[in-house]
Amino acid sequence: METSASGGPITDEWVERHFDHLSPELARDFHPTLARARAKCPVAHSDQYGGFWYATKYEDVLRIAQDWKTFSSELGITVPNLGAGMKVLPVTIDPPLQRTFKRLINVHFTPAKIAPWEEPTRRLVTGLIDDFIERGECDFMKDFARPYPGLAFFDLALHAPSDDLDEVNHYATMASLPHIEESRDCLMKLAGWISEFIERRRKEEPRGDVVDAVMNAEVEGRPITHEEVIGTVQLLVLGGLETTAGVLGAAMQRFCEHPEILEELRANPERIPAAVEELLRLDGSFICIGRTARHDVEFEGHQIKEGEQILIYWASANRDEAEFPDADSFDLDRTSNRHIAFGAGPHRCVGSNLARMNLRIALEEIAQRLVDVRLQPDADIDFHSTFNRAPLSVPITFTPGPRS
Repeated sequence: METSASGGPITDEWVERHFDHLSPELARDFHPTLARARAKCPVAHSDQYGGFWYATKYEDVLRIAQDWKTFSSELGITVPNLGAGMKVLPVTIDPPLQRTFKRLINVHFTPAKIAPWEEPTRRLVTGLIDDFIERGECDFMKDFARPYPGLAFFDLALHAPSDDLDEVNHYATMASLPHIEESRDCLMKLAGWISEFIERRRKEEPRGDVVDAVMNAEVEGRPITHEEVIGTVQLLVLGGLETTAGVLGAAMQRFCEHPEILEELRANPERIPAAVEELLRLDGSFICIGRTARHDVEFEGHQIKEGEQILIYWASANRDEAEFPDADSFDLDRTSNRHIAFGAGPHRCVGSNLARMNLRIALEEIAQRLVDVRLQPDADIDFHSTFNRAPLSVPITFTPGPRS
């Protein structure tokens, strides 16, 4: 039976008045609960954590995300706030200053800029699969989904030491779980690692990458501060690791439950880009974000007061039947797929091109090399679900194959 954070059933009243975005019960019954919210209370007020609003329909989520003059990122980004004392830039500031920081990053993640990364990324994917393909089994999250985006990003985008990957991956993963005790400590340790990394980079020859651009930037006519550098690099790390891992993990679970999908992609690899978009729409791991009202505003018949926070659910918007017919189905022939898995408005994810490339290459290699993929017997897929959503473990079996 569905249960709430208090141990009772998830009732309509819980959805309408006591919604708890940090509850493990919501993580286990995530999409059905959000579907109930879309149907019964598309914009609702919860009494949890001192009170906050949340919105679940596509049109409402998009409107709030685009209206930064009314719904600010700077005044409050999470419910509850981690209180870690380090801004993750530029996601915690509003235009026009936000545009200055975003321009520093954007130019380094255009399709043309990342195109040379395709060949080394494919070598990485091939090597990771080689490490487990002869066994005929693996934990897909541990052996592939989590190390892959980090290894690619740290090497190709940040030019950081690969020896640090496991440590930083752990910090980034734990920092994505604000309801556990370790989260705040890991967020601060991540900031500490970035600070040390930046100091090392300042002593090295310039590489012309995004790290150099951020370190040497001017902001409003002054040199960027060390804290601003840390905050900006922290966004790149948090935005690029666990999010991609989450999509891959959910995709593998879907492939195991619906083997015809992987068979179709193996036979028709030209359909993989469309598959990437459907996987992002259905199981995008960047599930929600917070905004704060700058002033009193009436929104869909509700009076939202200045200073009140509202969570907007990308994951719910992407399954809204009003925008996506047969929204819960994986459909490679979907004619319109205006999903917002990467967010919307001025804060739309700068790494979307890189994420799409990483996902496409992963699916190309997985479809060709992993045959008869199934969940291991008695596998119980548990998701963490706060602002990012990813399976903790996806144990699979498959027909053993040769190394490349």
